[in-house]
Amino acid sequence: MADASSVEEVCGGDCAPVDQFITPWTVSVASGCTLMRDPRYNKGLAFSENERDAHYLRGLLPPAVYSQELQEKKLMHSLRQYQVPLQRYMSMMDLQERNEKLFYKLLIDNVEELLPIVYTPTVGEACQKYGSIFRRPQGLFISLKEKGKILEVLKNWPEKNIQVIVVTDGERILGLGDLGCQGMGIPVGKLSLYTALGGLRPSACLPITIDVGTNNETLLNNEFYIGLKQRRATGQEYADLLEEFMTAVKKQYGEKVLIQFEDFANHNAFELLSKYSKSHLVFNDDIQGTASVVLSGVISALKLVGGALPDHKFLFLGAGEAGTGIAELIALEISKQTSAPIEETRKKIWLVDSKGLIVSSRKESLQHFKKPWAHEHEPVKTLLEAVKAVKPTVLIGSSGVGQTFTKEIVETMASLNEKPLILALSNPTSQSECTAEQAYTWSQGRAIFASGSPFDPVEYEGKVFVPGQANNAYIFPGFGLGLVMSGAIRVHDDMLLAASEALAAQVKDEHYEKGLIYPPFSNIRTISANIAAKVAAKAYELGLASRLPRPENLVKFAESCMYSPVYRNYR
Repeated sequence: MADASSVEEVCGGDCAPVDQFITPWTVSVASGCTLMRDPRYNKGLAFSENERDAHYLRGLLPPAVYSQELQEKKLMHSLRQYQVPLQRYMSMMDLQERNEKLFYKLLIDNVEELLPIVYTPTVGEACQKYGSIFRRPQGLFISLKEKGKILEVLKNWPEKNIQVIVVTDGERILGLGDLGCQGMGIPVGKLSLYTALGGLRPSACLPITIDVGTNNETLLNNEFYIGLKQRRATGQEYADLLEEFMTAVKKQYGEKVLIQFEDFANHNAFELLSKYSKSHLVFNDDIQGTASVVLSGVISALKLVGGALPDHKFLFLGAGEAGTGIAELIALEISKQTSAPIEETRKKIWLVDSKGLIVSSRKESLQHFKKPWAHEHEPVKTLLEAVKAVKPTVLIGSSGVGQTFTKEIVETMASLNEKPLILALSNPTSQSECTAEQAYTWSQGRAIFASGSPFDPVEYEGKVFVPGQANNAYIFPGFGLGLVMSGAIRVHDDMLLAASEALAAQVKDEHYEKGLIYPPFSNIRTISANIAAKVAAKAYELGLASRLPRPENLVKFAESCMYSPVYRNYR
């Protein structure tokens, strides 16, 4: 029988009895299998002959050597074979874990085709099934179990130089409700867009899910649910955990780390934004990003609809974080253009919630964020009655409820306006207030339409209409890049207005001819660089930038800061 000590030397911990504790340890040298298993440096079949010799890869790879372009072509061919979008999503996530540069190259070069896969609408389904498709953690999970230890948890993340954190508590994922811990798909998806569309380094991005429980009965009763199996913590317990988190983040990553709140429920979203905007660099994409991208669409639509922004009247269906956030930014822009106080400019904007038109007689029972929109008017119960009473030129849906812009409502908008502007913003596609086809057909091809999730072009009476997509991905990657490259320490509303104006300026005549009010995504990196430059300029102007001296050409500087997914040669 072999000597036990020699077996120990050869087999390490593998020969220890199963109930004996052993220490997991590795010695990491970037060569051989170690190199191929590191997604940041792995190039798959693109390792050259010299690299295969230098890094002990001979025999570990088949003999063929592919260029990155050939790898990309092969992968796109494979992805298109999948009939089910979720299979494409999983294939993309596998690629991200295997070969980071190829993942981003694929996403950048095929952004219009792959954006709906890595983000809305497919990411919604991925979150719903996150427990069953979960392979390995792609971000940090901070639960109530970590209370008192959050700083230690942050230190467990291997990257130390973090510039952007996207954090969710999973309570209001898209239009799908409380998905608890499974909401992690959202921060992961958002940050992959920060890199692909805004050029932030993948290693500088950190997705975080804060798990305080879930009120979703299906998840609580699911034996495979990956989160805390308890009802959501609220009140002081919730506030204390978030306070510890925000303090720990600042301590670990400094004053200039951008914290983006994502898919929090209304009451928490507004509270967290107002509480921390004075002490941290925080941004809520549902409130501020949505507002900025919609304002941009409205500004660019004026070329088609006519008139100046202050000439228009707005009616919203939905008075949650998206609706009130958009309304407030539009009121701010009108106030900036006319020098009228914001209390006055808000009167051009009306909101309808589940109980009808928000009017002053309802003020006592309204949540605080709805109160500024309670104008003098007799009570109105339905959206149709509100359209007839208010006579808006712009109808905006942010209700999260599908098919609420009925035929009669769209026809009424078309009878009141030569070119009604209709924005059905709720995600995913099934929750959209109306489809592109309905908007164009019911308005006899006169509507200017954009939606939150993508719709295919529509042919009506021989003319092809291309619906715009009011996708936050136009704004937040460039916005975040602008904050990071200027070293901004706070977000100011004027930066959001600058982002909207920069995006609207990217819409050219050839886009308007197709009825588009947003530029095509294929040009998104140039768009992001222009947005970043305008946001950074505003940060310098307001004295909120810490990167000094200010670069001469901010657009060129933004482009030079962007991460490149092209393979590097290894020595």
